[in-house]
Parts: sequence; structure tokens; C-alpha cells
Amino acid sequence: MRKKIVAGNWKMNLDYNEGLGVFTEIINMVKDEVTGAQEAVICSPFIHINSLVQLAKGYNKVSVGAQNAHQAESGAYTGEISARMIKSIGAAYVILGHSERRQYFGETNELLAKKTDTVLKHDLRPIFCIGETLQEREANEHFDVIKSQLVEGVFHLDAEQFGKLVLAYEPVWAIGTGVTASSAQAQEIHEFIRKEIAAKYSQEVADSTTILYGGSCNPKNAAELFACPDIDGGLIGGASLKSRDFVDIIKAFN
Repeated sequence: MRKKIVAGNWKMNLDYNEGLGVFTEIINMVKDEVTGAQEAVICSPFIHINSLVQLAKGYNKVSVGAQNAHQAESGAYTGEISARMIKSIGAAYVILGHSERRQYFGETNELLAKKTDTVLKHDLRPIFCIGETLQEREANEHFDVIKSQLVEGVFHLDAEQFGKLVLAYEPVWAIGTGVTASSAQAQEIHEFIRKEIAAKYSQEVADSTTILYGGSCNPKNAAELFACPDIDGGLIGGASLKSRDFVDIIKAFN
């Protein structure tokens, strides 16, 4: 049975005290209201991670992650954070390849393959993001784009390594725009991703891979999206900054 995950990406939002306040509210709501086995993950700015890990101790339904990691083990990379550093403060997940990292910081599939290797070496779970732009979808290139992101970014892994990944499909045209892919569009891509995994590894590996939807998921559309057979949760942006909205999305699985 695939793990159901709702991951929040706070991006560059919330100062230290604001973040602790939102996270405390999320923990209490999850404890009181979430009855299923789904896992909540908050990927916060680096300043919060250690404190959030401490707050989450004893709550097996809530985990903490980072939003990025450098591909090198250590060195003269001013302003960067290594996977070893992230692991040392208790985080469990790291988002890799988010469309904003690809677009604004020029991250390529080749670079992301290196980051994935480093993150896995330190026993962290990558949430590896893939997805097409509006131009690529309108040109009917979306399947090719997603396949190349998989092949060049993560298909170099062996089956055991790949099994530690969470994938997140994020239609770039639906991030932060308020536009959401229809459940049929989202399911079509998730099914395609799972078939590519089966072709590369095995049906067993494909069936056990958690694939999240990451395009403007909110409390109103979460239940419909999560009811699709190949959508195993969400990578949530803006709604994860509001404890009530985020927990209502998590509860869409109940």
C-alpha cells in the first residue's frame, strides 16, 4: 500500500516565531482531527527546521523537511546548506527540483541527479519535482518533458534507491496562479509517470511509489484530486501557510 503524504512547502515565507506558531497549530489539529495513516510533512525555511523537529517529536504523523540541498558534501559554497547538515538537525525530507529552483536558479536535470545522490547518501527522502510549463503543454510536449526529467534526474538510481523517493508532479502553469489542472488532467500525468516507472524498474516498484500532485491544491479540490487512483497526496504551497487550510487538505483522505 502506497504511503499517503501531504507536504507543505512554505517557500520563503514566515519569520521564526510565525513559523513555530503555524506549525504548533498544525500539530495540534493533526493530533485531534486526522484519523487516517496519512503523513503530514512541512518543508520550511532552514531557520525553522531544528525547532520544528523538536516540536514534532512524539507525533508520528508529522515530519519536517528542507526545501533544497547542495550537491556537494561540504566546501566553499557560501550561503548553501549540505545534506549532512540537514540530516544532523533531524529533518526527514528534502524537496529537490522544484520548478522555482529550475526556473530562477537554473537547476538542470543533471545537477538534480547529483543532488538526489547526495541526499540519499545521507538517508534523507527526496521529494523530487517534475512538471511542464504552459508553453510545453500547449506544444503537446508535456509527456516528453516529464519523461526526460525522470530519465535524466532519477532513473540512474537502482530500484532500492528509487524506492526511497517521493515524486511530485507540478504543472508549472498551475503553481501560484489559482489555476488547477482538472482531476482528469492530473490523473493522466500521474498514470503516465507510474507507467514509466514500471517500464524502467517493475510494476511492484511503480505501485509502491508515492506520487504527489503539486499544482494549486486547496481544501475545496483536494478530495476530488486525492480520489484519483494514481494521486497519493499533495505538495502544497500557499495553503500550507494557513494551519486550518493545510489540515483540511490532509483530512481529504479521511
